[in-house]
Amino acid sequence: MTVIETSVEIARPPGEVFAYVTDPSRFGEWQAGVISGHIEGNGVSAVGATCVTTRRLGGAKRTVTSQITAIDPPATWAIRGLDGPIRAAVKVSVEPRQEGQQSHLTIRLDFSGHGIGKMLLPLVARQARSEVPQSCRRLKHRLERSG
Repeated sequence: MTVIETSVEIARPPGEVFAYVTDPSRFGEWQAGVISGHIEGNGVSAVGATCVTTRRLGGAKRTVTSQITAIDPPATWAIRGLDGPIRAAVKVSVEPRQEGQQSHLTIRLDFSGHGIGKMLLPLVARQARSEVPQSCRRLKHRLERSG
């Protein structure tokens, strides 16, 4: 397992930050390489719901399926990858700051390799270590600009 954790302060209330950061249809607005995302079925985020995300990886499109494993708005949300050679367990935590007017967001990724993914894991982890902080900066900029 390879863990990457990044935190950022965002000048928006926790409810707004949580709603935005956990909405797969908005992942492409702040995460590099995301083409689309959605919750299958009725689109409701709940434990056990399936999240499908399509990313561009090295010129190819790759669709990844994950399952929501925890949700407690506006504080925590977690998913785990169900398929593919590299699977991510992602935990999002949002803590209130400044009497609920600001948020401290932490995103924790825990990657595991399966099959050929075991050999690819160091490369993916290296790329994620640079992309995740950039994604958090884009997220901060986007949310603070909308306020």
